[in-house]
Amino acid sequence: MAKQQQEVRDLQEGSYVIIDDAACKINAYSTAKPGKHGSAKARIEAQGVFDGKKRSLSQPVDAKIWVPIIERKQGQVVSVDGDDMQVMDLETYETITMRMPEDVDASPDENIEYLEMEDQRKIV
Repeated sequence: MAKQQQEVRDLQEGSYVIIDDAACKINAYSTAKPGKHGSAKARIEAQGVFDGKKRSLSQPVDAKIWVPIIERKQGQVVSVDGDDMQVMDLETYETITMRMPEDVDASPDENIEYLEMEDQRKIV
């Protein structure tokens, strides 16, 4: 998995983080003040990018955490067959078969945007 390390205090809503070995998008980020014997803590509420599961995490703000490297790419729909669609990447011209989400209505020759991390892809 392509990832890099970052401090928890540098995260913000809308960015990505790895929780339970899954790439997640942060929905809520809050911090608590440091106590008498402890450091400030951050609470992160996130949702899986590729699986949609909700996850949470509580860490000290100076702790290091893994952040996934997710690429945003452009593609063109080549064909639609039931729930599957073939998409041609507009940079590499390779053809990829993806599952079409229920809320997306795509037709051939339409340009789409998708997220890619290693072998996982999702239409935005």
